[in-house]
Amino acid sequence: MTPTRDPVFEVGPRLAMGALLQGAVWADFATVRDAVGAGDSVISKHARSLEDAGYLEVSKGAVGRRPRTWFRLTDAGRTALESHLAWLTSLSDALRAPTGAPPPASSDR
Repeated sequence: MTPTRDPVFEVGPRLAMGALLQGAVWADFATVRDAVGAGDSVISKHARSLEDAGYLEVSKGAVGRRPRTWFRLTDAGRTALESHLAWLTSLSDALRAPTGAPPPASSDR
């Protein structure tokens, strides 16, 4: 797999949601909201963006009489997230690698 930047995951809540859901079969809305530390409307908005990209599956139902929403990453979402994380890692590695040129002297800045 070639690491690829994915603009869908460049928004903090979406990356956080993807990272959380990567290790879950299904996660309920409240769990995602609390783990990401965002409000209901923020989670709803970003869930819709992930769903529109084909990265998130949403299931609605009820527990007793209370409505519930559950999320899980699709196979495409898992692949895209994995590739984006690999891209971020390669970017981080590149930033830490020496370039071969010394930094400019303080009087040259």
